[in-house]
Amino acid sequence: MIQFEVNEHASRIQHKLKIPNSTKSILLGISLGILLATAFIAGFVVKSALSAVRAEETEQYSILQEVQVLLNTFYLREQPQPVVREYAAIRGMLSSLEDKYTFFIEPQVAQNEADVLAGAYGGAGLLVHPDQSGNYVLFPYENSPAIRAGIANGDFLISINGDPVEQLLPLDNVNQLLRGEIKEGNGVEVMYQSRASGQVNSVFLSFAVIEVPSVIWRLLEDYSDVGYIKITLFTNRTPDELANAFSDLIGQGIRYIVLDLRDNSGGLLQEAIEVASFFLHDVPIAYERTSTSERVLMALSSSSMIDLPLVVLVNSGSASAAELVAAALQDHQRAVLVGQITYGKGSVQQIFRLSDGSSAHITTAEWLTPLRHQISEIGVLPDYEVAEEDNGSVDQYLNTAISLLMLEEPE
Repeated sequence: MIQFEVNEHASRIQHKLKIPNSTKSILLGISLGILLATAFIAGFVVKSALSAVRAEETEQYSILQEVQVLLNTFYLREQPQPVVREYAAIRGMLSSLEDKYTFFIEPQVAQNEADVLAGAYGGAGLLVHPDQSGNYVLFPYENSPAIRAGIANGDFLISINGDPVEQLLPLDNVNQLLRGEIKEGNGVEVMYQSRASGQVNSVFLSFAVIEVPSVIWRLLEDYSDVGYIKITLFTNRTPDELANAFSDLIGQGIRYIVLDLRDNSGGLLQEAIEVASFFLHDVPIAYERTSTSERVLMALSSSSMIDLPLVVLVNSGSASAAELVAAALQDHQRAVLVGQITYGKGSVQQIFRLSDGSSAHITTAEWLTPLRHQISEIGVLPDYEVAEEDNGSVDQYLNTAISLLMLEEPE
């Protein structure tokens, strides 16, 4: 039996496997999912379709109607389109709630968000990220039209369909141009400069199904019995990807696991519960409170149980669904947490798609950890705190995790 102790959250974990070994050998080396996660600092959402909403009495907005009549009658200049005014009114209404997690998203951005949470979309397979010098750097996804055309990590975007990238900003507009319906002849013309050679190239990229990984895994180079797993965002695909990671790593004989939730800003509630259920069975993951009731979110018993020693890495960018998983593992003494105090978002948002393709994120609940600790505005306190590093060549979080797993006192 392998066991280790840390603070009051000591984990005593038996070294036995309850899932079969697999010879499948897959290594996802893409680290770019982290960038996608930054768009979801609002984080923790429940998938929801808007089927019917009771219409409010029009009398509630009689003053608004009066103002519109006055504008129609007396305003000197041309008014914006009705939809622009309507969106502005919606934003104003939601901002009056003083809840930064309840907000409105226009159709184009709403679709981008839905694509990311689904883990797949139609497009060229390019992620664009600005660097500190003002360049727009390209990162192609594996098995994408972009990578097949020869675009490499770190190449610079110059133009899309002949328009310089500077004229296409903000970045949401750029990303939207790189996505589209998958049909014959549909795609995008991209001009880019190779970082390696400096050569400028122009290629037409036909749109195809792009699958965005949310789970990255590998064996640690100097510790072949330690499996490293990073979850960048909780999407529809995360539980299946995590199962593949375990199958591969356990097949290679790992004895320890490091689960990296740093800069994971959240995602989908059900998928977060399924991830926690790989390590916990038939125990509370969290308690969810609405304005009228409370319910317990239980770990599922259908997942294969992984009971190898576990350390979880968190930082100030770990939010929402990531905090739910980390707190559940900590409260049940299943894992040791290493890093920094997390972001502190313990509320649940439902995403309601509206009739024109826009969406409203509305806070519908808050949650407590299994030991009924509050998370909102507080965060999850790690068992071992690690200072932010200036030296990017040394991962002190990971070094601390390895020391704990090897039964050594971290420096």
